[in-house]
Amino acid sequence: MRVDALGELLGLSRTRISPDALAETGELLERIGERRRLSLDHTVVALAGATGSGKSTLFNALAGAELSRTGVRRPTTARPIACAWQPERAAGLLDRLGIAPQDRFARRGTALPGERGRDLDRGLDADRGFDADRGFDPDRAYGEDGVEGGPADASGADAASASVGAGAASGGAASGGAADLDGLVLIDLPDHDSAATSHRDHVDRLLGLVDVVVWVLDPEKYADAALHERYLRPLSGHADVTVLVLNQIDRLPGDSADLVLDDLRRLLDEDGLAVGEHGEDGAVVLAASALTGEGIADLRAVLAQLVADRAAAGLRLAADMDRTASRLHPLYVGEGGAGLTDAAREEFVDRLADAVGAAGAGQAAERDWAAAAEEACGTPWGRLFGDRAATGAGSPGRANRTGGAVLPGAARTPDGTGAPRPRPSASLSAPSASRPVVDEAVRGVVADAGRGLPAPWAQAVRDAARRGGDGLPEALDGAAARTVPGPPERPRWWSAAGGAQWLLMALAVAGAVCLISVAMGSLDLTWWLPVVMIAIGGLGGPALAGACRIAARGPARRYGQAAERRLRDAAADCGRARVLEPLAAELMRYREVREQYAVVAGAGAGVPGRSSHAALSPR
Repeated sequence: MRVDALGELLGLSRTRISPDALAETGELLERIGERRRLSLDHTVVALAGATGSGKSTLFNALAGAELSRTGVRRPTTARPIACAWQPERAAGLLDRLGIAPQDRFARRGTALPGERGRDLDRGLDADRGFDADRGFDPDRAYGEDGVEGGPADASGADAASASVGAGAASGGAASGGAADLDGLVLIDLPDHDSAATSHRDHVDRLLGLVDVVVWVLDPEKYADAALHERYLRPLSGHADVTVLVLNQIDRLPGDSADLVLDDLRRLLDEDGLAVGEHGEDGAVVLAASALTGEGIADLRAVLAQLVADRAAAGLRLAADMDRTASRLHPLYVGEGGAGLTDAAREEFVDRLADAVGAAGAGQAAERDWAAAAEEACGTPWGRLFGDRAATGAGSPGRANRTGGAVLPGAARTPDGTGAPRPRPSASLSAPSASRPVVDEAVRGVVADAGRGLPAPWAQAVRDAARRGGDGLPEALDGAAARTVPGPPERPRWWSAAGGAQWLLMALAVAGAVCLISVAMGSLDLTWWLPVVMIAIGGLGGPALAGACRIAARGPARRYGQAAERRLRDAAADCGRARVLEPLAAELMRYREVREQYAVVAGAGAGVPGRSSHAALSPR
C-alpha cells in the first residue's frame, strides 16, 4: 500500500516538483519493483568495512572456504565477492547486484543439480565442474565442504581444502550449521575508505541494494568520522537491518573489548542508530575474531535468524521508504493549515467589484433611474426649460428620449455655477477595470491560498493565479460591457403622474384665461375661482413632482442595487473562472498528494517484519 501510494505521489508531483528533487524517490520505486520481482526467499547480506578491518577474513570464516583473498596489501578486495547458500533462484539477485560471474560461489551441503545456462553457473568453467558436454559434475565442483568453485586467489582445490581445514579448526565455523543459512547471499564488499574511487563506488551502489549490512569494525577505526558521518548516521533508520561486528578482539587485552563495545554503543547512540538489547528491536552489536573464531557462532546465529524470518528485504525497503518520506517532508508538508478560506474568496470578489467600479455603477444607475422618474413626473414647463438649458449647454443627453422618457444618464446635475452638466451613465458606457486593483486582488488571494503550503506547491499556486490573472482585466471589461443596464422600464405611475401634470398645467392655463376674461369683463364669473384654478394648477405641479421624487427613491435604490449586483456577479464569475477555480484545482491536487504522502509516511513505524515482507510480495 505504501509503495502504491508513493507511485501515486510521484505521478501527482512530477509537474509541480523539480525532477532532481524526485530522482531519488524514482530510483527507490525502481529498486522496490526489482526486489519484488526477484526471490524474496533469499536474504542478501553485505560485509562492509574499512581497510584492514578483516571483513574478507570474516567472509571466508562464514563461507567455510577462502573465497575472498586476504592479505597485508591494502586494498585487497577489488571487486565484490558473493557466496550463496542454496543458490537456486539467486542468480537474478546477483545479476541485479552486478556480481561478476567469476566472483560467484555456492555453499551448501548437497550437490548443485546444474542447469545449463543458469546465471549462477556462468561463473563456473570446465575446471570448476561445469562441462559443456557432460553437464555439471559435483565431484569436480565441490570439495569436502560443499563449496562450489575455487578460491579467489588460491591455486586449485588444495587451497580450498586448506582454508576449510583452518576454518574447522577455528571454532568449527566452517563445518556445521550450513543448513541454517540456506537462502543467504553473502557479499564481501571492497573497502569503503579505499584509495581507489571504483572501490568506493562499488560500496555505495551495493549498500543501496542489499537487504542487510554487516559493518565489520576494528579496534582502531571503529570511531572513524568518515564511517559515522557518511554511512551510519544517514542510515540510522535502518537499525533493524544493520549488524555491527567489532572484529579483531583478539588484539585487545583483558576487558578492553567490553570498554570498546561500550564506546561503540555510545557513538551509535549519538548517530541516532538504535541498538537492540535485551530482545528489543534495533541494530545488533557483536564482538568477534575471524582469526580465532570467537564470536563467529553468534554472528552465524544472527544471520540464520534473519534468513529464517525472510523479512529482511521488506524491513530494508520499509526503512528506505521511511527515509524517503522524511526527505520528502519539506516538499509535501508546510506549516499550519493550507487552503483558500471563505473570507479570502469574499475579499477577492470585493476587490474585483471595486476594480470594475460596481458600487459607483450602482450609484450612477440609481441616479439615472431617479432622473428618469423626475423627467417623467416633472412639470411640463420644467422639462421644457430643462431641455433648452441642456441644449444651450451642449448636452446631448436631454435630446435622447424614448417614449417620452429620457434615457438614464440624461439627468443634469447643477454645478457650482448653476450651469447643467452631463452625468456619467451606466447605460451609455461600461466601466473599465482598474489594472492595479485587479493585480492587488490576485496577489492577495494568492497570498492567502499559498499560506502554509510547501514551497513547490506555493509556487504552483502562484503560477496558476498568474496565468489566470494575465487576462483578467480584459475579461472584466467584457463582462462589465455585457451587464450595462438599458433604459429603465417605465412604471405605470410615471404615466399617471405625467398625465396629472398635464391636467394641472391645463387647469392653471384655464384659470389664467378665465381670470383675464373676468378682468376684461367678458366673462361673468367670480374673480376668486380663476385664482383658485391658477393656484391649484401652478402649485400642484411642483408639489406632485416633489412627491414623485420622494416616491422614486426606493425604486431608484433597488434599481441601483440590482445594477451593482449584476456587475459584481459578473466580476465574481470572471474571478472564479480565471483565478479561483485554478487555485482550487491546485489546492485539491495538493490535498491529494498530502493524503498519499500520509500513507507513505504514516505506515512505516512499527510495521512487523513479516508484514513488510508480505507488502513487498508480488500480487
